[in-house]
Amino acid sequence: MALLLSGALLGGLPGCASKPALPAPDVSGLTLERRSEKATAVFDYLRDSYGDVILTAQQESTWMGSTEYEMDYLMDVTGKLPAIRGLDFMNDDFDGVVERAIEWDARGGLVTICWHTGVDISGYEESKRDRPNFDRLLTPGTPEYRTLMNSWDRAARALQELRDANVPVLWRPFHEFDGKWFWWGKGGPENFIKLWRLMYDTFTNDYGLDNLIWVLGYSDRTRQGWYPGDEYVDIIGSDNYDKSTNKKNWNKLTKIAAKPMAFHECSIVPSAQRFEEDGTMWSWFMIWHTEWLTKNQDERLYEVFHSDKVITLDELPDFNM
Repeated sequence: MALLLSGALLGGLPGCASKPALPAPDVSGLTLERRSEKATAVFDYLRDSYGDVILTAQQESTWMGSTEYEMDYLMDVTGKLPAIRGLDFMNDDFDGVVERAIEWDARGGLVTICWHTGVDISGYEESKRDRPNFDRLLTPGTPEYRTLMNSWDRAARALQELRDANVPVLWRPFHEFDGKWFWWGKGGPENFIKLWRLMYDTFTNDYGLDNLIWVLGYSDRTRQGWYPGDEYVDIIGSDNYDKSTNKKNWNKLTKIAAKPMAFHECSIVPSAQRFEEDGTMWSWFMIWHTEWLTKNQDERLYEVFHSDKVITLDELPDFNM
């Protein structure tokens, strides 16, 4: 399957004739050798198309009267849907996220999931307010550790449902860690690395989650010293809301790891031509929800979604082959 995706299918991608010079990505494969066949196919496609085309992604909201608010908006403006749907386990929306992820996968799309959560209670404010004692939080047998494991269990069981439905997940936990505004970054880089590795080992070995592609999402600071290690990360990336192609963080990320890179949160999307000219052909860009999407000019969105350098839902290969 991997050869089909990187050969026959990839050969038909728009824009594959000329590839800009990029730091060579890690081609050793995913972090886990025992990976589901479909997750491997998805990663192979992302890795092999990296530098040629950019996938579109859109974060959903769930409080605008419809969970399809952003998708309907993009369809109205561009006549197309994004290749990747962004979801969030925030506020314990595990059942809803699983349902929508399965539906999106059935349409041929990819899903990326993040999680705004406190150490225990899931929610945006909790993710910013909590200030755990990391020594106790990361020590097995303490009440704090048991609380953390109980919280992770809820997310892991939802991800197991997606595994059993054969849905690969671009899993982006603990995003913007180096910004230090969420609890998972407040303990500094050493504790963050321990936390990331703990989740990776727990989800991989205890829960058998072979459908995850691990996405390490830096803030717009992209600080050195926070990298958990090649064996724990598949894709790295950065947020940025300054209307640019995020070139400053592209340059920083290339010095951290030789991995495919994603622009995993933005607002105003530059033109495909600007991405090419800046040499920042990210694996994907993801527009954040609600007003961050609607701030874009309709004409620009239409232009980007119809560029031959940009992949939308209808242009993805069949990962079930």
